[in-house]
Amino acid sequence: MKNTEKLLSDREERLLNALIREYIDQAQPVGSKKLVQTASLNLSSASIRNVMADLEELGLIASPHTSAGRVPTVQGYRYFVDSLLNIKPLQPVAVEKMIKEFAGDYDTTSIIANASAMLSKLTSLAGIVTLPRRQRVQLAQIEFLPLSDNRVLSILVTDDNEVQNRIIPVKRVFESGELRQAANYLNTMFAGKEIRQVRNELLNELNEARQSMDQKMQAVVEMANKMFADENQDDQSDFVVAGETNLMDQSEFASVDTLKQVFEAFNKKRDILELLDQCLSADGMQIFIGDESGYQGLGDCSLVTSTYSVDGQVIGTLGVIGPTRMPYEQVISVVDITAKLVSSALKSK
Repeated sequence: MKNTEKLLSDREERLLNALIREYIDQAQPVGSKKLVQTASLNLSSASIRNVMADLEELGLIASPHTSAGRVPTVQGYRYFVDSLLNIKPLQPVAVEKMIKEFAGDYDTTSIIANASAMLSKLTSLAGIVTLPRRQRVQLAQIEFLPLSDNRVLSILVTDDNEVQNRIIPVKRVFESGELRQAANYLNTMFAGKEIRQVRNELLNELNEARQSMDQKMQAVVEMANKMFADENQDDQSDFVVAGETNLMDQSEFASVDTLKQVFEAFNKKRDILELLDQCLSADGMQIFIGDESGYQGLGDCSLVTSTYSVDGQVIGTLGVIGPTRMPYEQVISVVDITAKLVSSALKSK
């Protein structure tokens, strides 16, 4: 979580706190009359409007269209999360129910799936959990063998000693020596990297360096790209997401275009995975609000994450994706406890 310097008076903080909590609860712009009832400031509507004007000038709240009420901005939510939240632990009964979800003798895949489903169920938002890093498949070695009729046999060996063979159609005949050189080049470039990363880098090379490659190198990269093009299993297991459809019930995603952007982000996976991987280097809780994520498709969302670990080694990230108008206190508590439970369950393995 980021630190935000205190820049508001106590009165301004109390008013901002009341406004954001009311907006999170009701999803409607908040006016001065409502704040007279909820802020407990003992101020008139006129005085509250003056304070709201100051908050708006600071960029913490904004007026949507012609509404007399105000809504929080990304900066307002950031101040609220960093300076005004008072995280309360979940009720013991709720925690006991969460513990029971991991009480069985589950394998790693089931633990990750249970965690994602539980995050979604307890928050009514989308729960997301990355696969433990130690289980992501890495490339160990590539070999190519010539076949008849402009075909090449590709042999891919992963770090878990799995061997995958695939026949690749090519545009011309390759000699054995050429294929050895191609395999040596690809092994030097990509051995030890995750299959997903290899695929992405090959696509980037094709898209960005097509003009500068000589024909032989371009043929090698295209052949390797075909080799990895249909390897969808790894992408499916990079992370598990549950409850995407919960977002359809949120007023922020009533717009078809907005909802489409969010679902495209889930479908592409690459942007979300890169964001979750960033969290691995910042052990503990991380909160991205709106455009802080850096990804356009998540501009109307917040992402609350925490890392999970085994034997002191951070191996994955889990969290909740929802609208910026989410109940942060509840979500943070759920994410925090889930991360601890996943760590404990994986350690027992």
